[in-house]
Amino acid sequence: MRRLFALVATVVLVDTMFYAAITPLLPHYVDDLGLSKSSAGVLSAAYAAGTLLGSLPSGWVATRFGARRTILFGLTLMSASSLAFAFASEIAVLDAARFMQGIGGACAWTGGLAWLLTMAPADRRGELIGSALAAAIVGVLLGPVLGGAATVAGPEPIFSAVAVVGVALAAWARTLPAPPAATAPRLRELAGTMLSAPVLTGAWLVALPALFAGTLNVLVPLRLDELGASGVAIGAVFLVSAAVEAACTPLFGSLSDRRGRMVPIGAGLVAGGVTAVALTLPGTVLLVAVAVLAAILSLALLWAPAMALLSDGAVARGLDLGFAAALVNLAWAGGQVIGGTGGAGIAQATSVSIPYLLVAALFALTSVTLLAAAGRLARA
Repeated sequence: MRRLFALVATVVLVDTMFYAAITPLLPHYVDDLGLSKSSAGVLSAAYAAGTLLGSLPSGWVATRFGARRTILFGLTLMSASSLAFAFASEIAVLDAARFMQGIGGACAWTGGLAWLLTMAPADRRGELIGSALAAAIVGVLLGPVLGGAATVAGPEPIFSAVAVVGVALAAWARTLPAPPAATAPRLRELAGTMLSAPVLTGAWLVALPALFAGTLNVLVPLRLDELGASGVAIGAVFLVSAAVEAACTPLFGSLSDRRGRMVPIGAGLVAGGVTAVALTLPGTVLLVAVAVLAAILSLALLWAPAMALLSDGAVARGLDLGFAAALVNLAWAGGQVIGGTGGAGIAQATSVSIPYLLVAALFALTSVTLLAAAGRLARA
């Protein structure tokens, strides 16, 4: 089990590191290729779009061919897209490579989580998901370092090395015993499961923090820049917040195993709504930084318990863990795309405060709905 967790944690770390490497590279591509802001945005968002499109197909692959083959396919796509980034000189090729990277990430995450959860006891799902997410967050922290190295040494050696690492991880995966493949559900069965109340609830509780995170990632750097923060200061705010998130996420996942999923989820929903409102108030760099840290902590309360709740609900409805992991990917990617693009669009059309207030309203509505549902169950 330890070897399997080490493999899955390393795979998600490398995937998110490659994903986050684009941040310091965007100015480089804008200058070298003459990209507009919208073109740079398309390049940045192509990963989430690929993950969104690849989520459900990756679940079918994991169920039909097994989790190990799914993760191997994801690593193959990651290595191929790394080579494309190493040598591409046209934006169309870079967009396609990042989109392919997103599909590969969907397969790697689906295969890795399905493999891990299949081999783990049900009462440790929250802990293991939280630990895997912590590894992914570390990858996000290291990603800008990788991208920065590519701006200095050139993308060719750096991203060629990422491709080599992907091949090495695939070789490592082949040394571990594969979990058995399952029978892929029929389309009607899959639709019925996805539309069931437990699965929809779990999916929404994954999508909601992803939506908040997508909004934060776009609006907070712009707000800090308006307040006079340097690029280093902005990076430091996100670095410290991500480090705290990486440390806390496994703890909250383990708490959900011991005390039930809804204990940290309920606290996270309340905290998320409060911090979303708080982000509309600060007028200094320090206060914004504190509000961001509080918001990230509220998301940490939600991530692992919500993903475990979604997996629990899918399995209870007879769905294979491969599809359960795919639904986690789908909910995360959908929230990220809506939060990033929608938050920025609403802010531009109205004001920066409006997206945060809408997010706060969604958190409050979700809290009230879950509380009412719990009350009905208690009276039944």
